[in-house]
Amino acid sequence: MKVAIIKYNAGNVQSVLYALQRLGINASVTDYQDEIKAADKVIFPGVGHAASAMDYLKEKKLDRLIVSLKQPVLGICLGLQLLCNFTEEGNTKCLGIFNTDVKKFDDSVFQNKNLVPVKIPHMGWNTISNLSSPLLKGISENAYVYFVHSYYAELSKETIATTDYIHPFSSAMHTDNFYGVQFHTEKSAEVGETILSNFLKLS
Repeated sequence: MKVAIIKYNAGNVQSVLYALQRLGINASVTDYQDEIKAADKVIFPGVGHAASAMDYLKEKKLDRLIVSLKQPVLGICLGLQLLCNFTEEGNTKCLGIFNTDVKKFDDSVFQNKNLVPVKIPHMGWNTISNLSSPLLKGISENAYVYFVHSYYAELSKETIATTDYIHPFSSAMHTDNFYGVQFHTEKSAEVGETILSNFLKLS
């Protein structure tokens, strides 16, 4: 099986590579269009700033390529956010695969009620619930996964898992051959490994 990890102006690639190696997959990290198109599965990871990431994708014409892909594609963290319509991070127009927007967490409701403010970014272990996709096969309701993010995708008809932090948001999404998770599968222990394994089995 050929698995391509899209190389762009964002980090987190090595940990995804190692997670795949634990599953017996030696993936390639590439920004070459032909190599990405020829892959059986494509992973779109990311830790970084949305605006600079989109600039790199456009420079390499990967923005057009990604939306045209027909094989299963998995966006992770920033990858999920860039698959949405728009993000408040840098007021950035994104790829428009998921028909929803990405907003910044706002804890003012806690401050206005004189409650202890929550920490932003949302960092650490939290649960996912309302699971509904083959991507999440074998995952229990309220299983714990690992998050690091200050922005979140709003709930939509494409939401396949939710997490509550300040308010509910999309912790996983799916439409057609595109999947996305806000959490880091590669840092989410057995749950994350199961989700990656499920993705590799998708057709």
